[in-house]
Amino acid sequence: MSAVISTSTPLIDLAAVKNKQHLAWSAGDYAVVGTTLQIVGESLCEALDLHAGERVLDVAAGNGNATLAAARRWCDVVSTDYVPALLERGRARASADGLPVQFEPADAENLPYKDHSFDVVLSTFGVMFTPDQEKAAAEMARTCKPGGRIGLANWTPASFVGEIFKTMGKYVPPAAGVKSPALWGTEARLRELFGERLDSIVIERRDFVFRYRSAAHWLEVFRTFYGPMHKAFGALDAEKQEALATDLIALAERFNRATDGTLEAPSEYLEVVIRRK
Repeated sequence: MSAVISTSTPLIDLAAVKNKQHLAWSAGDYAVVGTTLQIVGESLCEALDLHAGERVLDVAAGNGNATLAAARRWCDVVSTDYVPALLERGRARASADGLPVQFEPADAENLPYKDHSFDVVLSTFGVMFTPDQEKAAAEMARTCKPGGRIGLANWTPASFVGEIFKTMGKYVPPAAGVKSPALWGTEARLRELFGERLDSIVIERRDFVFRYRSAAHWLEVFRTFYGPMHKAFGALDAEKQEALATDLIALAERFNRATDGTLEAPSEYLEVVIRRK
């Protein structure tokens, strides 16, 4: 190896990062948290103006919020995620509602579908967490037919969720060199990611409101069931766990707009509709 390489930016082992993320999202039980976000999938499907019979791909679908919303509009839906347990939760929900959905394990950075296979490709708080952002965006665009739509719901950097990850990062630093998922919550980054594939983009700033019995109740649920937070606490000793918990409670109270002791914390996200060239 030449001496020049030693002075350049180190290569990022994206495979290792992805494996670590997979372990995080497989921990806890994200479905407990994910189910509360159902309204976001419904809103995104309305923004996309879905029509019955359209072929829809839900990328990094989790336990299927946007999947179910699209299926309720009589679309032909394929729901994908790289965590099989989450697909099973989505399958159970679809079965309970009598919705015919195709559930398949798939990596958002390497989707097993032919070019231009879908009228609509969407993701709610999912694809934004992929380590290789450029590849994930390219895969969404590749599988969407020309003139089709790409729909996204992404937390913004200054949102409650964005601040949660910043707070956790002070205790368990993210992998060096990996771009922040919250960049997907900025128009500039979205234009970079989709570039020449983008014909038009419509962005609405919306809030999802986290509603819990109290800030302490919210933290109890998240540290138990929300994989990234569950893993973060598990990586710390008792003293640092207590410090992180204190910081997260303070963060929740900073966003809290309730005055009755409960938690009512809005978290801003971008609702995005991209028309593909």
